[in-house]
Amino acid sequence: MSGHGDSIVPFNPTELRSGEPACKADITVLSVDPRTEKSNKEDIKKPYEAAKLLQDEHNKDAKLSPFQPRPPSLPKPMGLGMGGKNISFDEKMRGRRLRNSQESLTDPGETGSSTDSLKEDSLSNGQGLASGRPLDLPPIETPSFRIRTDSFSETDNEHSDPNKERLKPSRIILSPLQPTGTYPSLENSAASTSLRTTNRIDRDCLDYSVVGRRGRGAERLQRNLSDSRLLDTMVSDNASVHSMKSTYSVLNPIRPRDVRNRSFLEGSVLGNGALLGAEELDRYFPERRLGVYVATWNMQGEKGLPYNLDDLLLPTDTDFAQDIYVIGVQEGCPDRREWEIRLQETLGPYYVMLYAAAHGVLYLTVFVRRDLIWFCSEVEHATVTTRIISQIKTKGAVGIGFTFFGTSFLFITSHFTSGDSKVYERILDYNKIIEALALPRNLPDTNPYRSTTSDVTTRFDEVFWFGDFNFRLNKARGEVEAILNQVMGADMSPLLQHDQLLKEMKKGSIFKGFQEASIHFPPTYKFDIGCDVYDTTTKQRTPSYTDRILYRNRQVDDIKVVKYMSCLSIKTSDHRPVIGMFQVKLRPGRDNIPLGAGQFDRSLYLEGIRRRITRELKKREAAMKNQNNSMVCTIS
Repeated sequence: MSGHGDSIVPFNPTELRSGEPACKADITVLSVDPRTEKSNKEDIKKPYEAAKLLQDEHNKDAKLSPFQPRPPSLPKPMGLGMGGKNISFDEKMRGRRLRNSQESLTDPGETGSSTDSLKEDSLSNGQGLASGRPLDLPPIETPSFRIRTDSFSETDNEHSDPNKERLKPSRIILSPLQPTGTYPSLENSAASTSLRTTNRIDRDCLDYSVVGRRGRGAERLQRNLSDSRLLDTMVSDNASVHSMKSTYSVLNPIRPRDVRNRSFLEGSVLGNGALLGAEELDRYFPERRLGVYVATWNMQGEKGLPYNLDDLLLPTDTDFAQDIYVIGVQEGCPDRREWEIRLQETLGPYYVMLYAAAHGVLYLTVFVRRDLIWFCSEVEHATVTTRIISQIKTKGAVGIGFTFFGTSFLFITSHFTSGDSKVYERILDYNKIIEALALPRNLPDTNPYRSTTSDVTTRFDEVFWFGDFNFRLNKARGEVEAILNQVMGADMSPLLQHDQLLKEMKKGSIFKGFQEASIHFPPTYKFDIGCDVYDTTTKQRTPSYTDRILYRNRQVDDIKVVKYMSCLSIKTSDHRPVIGMFQVKLRPGRDNIPLGAGQFDRSLYLEGIRRRITRELKKREAAMKNQNNSMVCTIS
């Protein structure tokens, strides 16, 4: 007797009566005697034919290991039942569930048996056991299992004899299964569905340190923190309690043990604890490419600045803003601070001014994304004057150098000697600058074996040199205009054949090792102020490419040109600004450089933001005023 008052009936083949096959709710094995089937043909016609097919399938499945039980297969479609009525599988399932609700198949002593797990798996997968008889037939009983002292496969291979004594019509309770060996624990079972569900890890929760050890070829979860990619890292399921990442932030989680172990004071190029190492570099730059924006402009000393600098810094034909903005100015406006505030106002709160240097009217300003300022070293600058009298600072150069991760950068803006025929003087200016520009001072050289003391451009990985070089076209004004009329908007090679700078670079007398992108814009000098017409004064100066951007790298193909163009919409000077956008290869570095520690011009940042807000408020007020003035009538 069980705890519920039910009797446990052991299997006894002699208890079956002939002519009445047995039925069991959780077994598909049916054994039918041919003589009995013939005698009862009028009552039950075809269910036993399907039962034989199910028995054959079960005999094949019985060869499985006792440690690998699996649910029974889906029953095959049955033929026509009694009276030619086709019984669908859904009706059979409903009938089985009805019988299961009337029979008790639970036993407190069988909570750990494999038969219960088989039953649960079959129910969860929608695979029931069908008896193969119409719903209107009386229940068909099958013999119960005997007490299981043998293996599961041996028990299933035994066949019941329908000619034996019939069981009493009572509820049948399965006896506990006694396996020959111990089952593996749930924690070690890789086939467990519940285990797979429990150990499923959200991809957003993987720590970047684990992913970084898989190599460059593996998928990198930490992407560039660009605004266009923020949605990719957000957690879509706000109700998830298993996610480590906060649903209110796109920042990656920081584990306490990382805070304990990472000092950022020591580390190697490949070290896990290095602030400037490969691990941190891959977090922000998975492709290890830095976007650099360079602009040069001869302002002609005008006091009035353009009302809007968006066309200069944020052209509309680009998809994304760059990571670093470097602006060099020659003959700058008298109020240098006002110029820097205007730059900050245009770039907005996403950028901070890393450094600014000046040499007379030569201004050089570097802005960097505020997310990246922690990976910059201390910034150094140096100046050189090329005038005979050093107090006159209208011609010369300004250089700014710093290290970003493990790549050193040098930006130089310069103004060479003017004059159509003073090519030799301009070459002398170049030679004096590369010898006298004292950089770097405290910054370590990332590759000292390729550096020379006589050339500052060899002591940095990536060098950008831009400014008003004053090289002209060796052609008469009329001939240059004739060529411009023919090639306007097309290839400028007919004009560039007469360019002084390209000729000297081919000779190797100036800008050794430097390159320049292809030029597809008209000459940037000399325009009438406020017009798109070249010099109409009595001097009739020849249009020329005086404003240029050149670059040099230690490793081949470290710098790739994205854009090289002029800004024709800014007309407050006789020069047009020239813009260059580049993709620069980054390398991990060591923590042996003097870190800048996030230093930037805070007062400039706040003033630029304040002006930006004031400008937006004025726009809204003007829009509201125009809307009120445009009303035809009002209803009071």
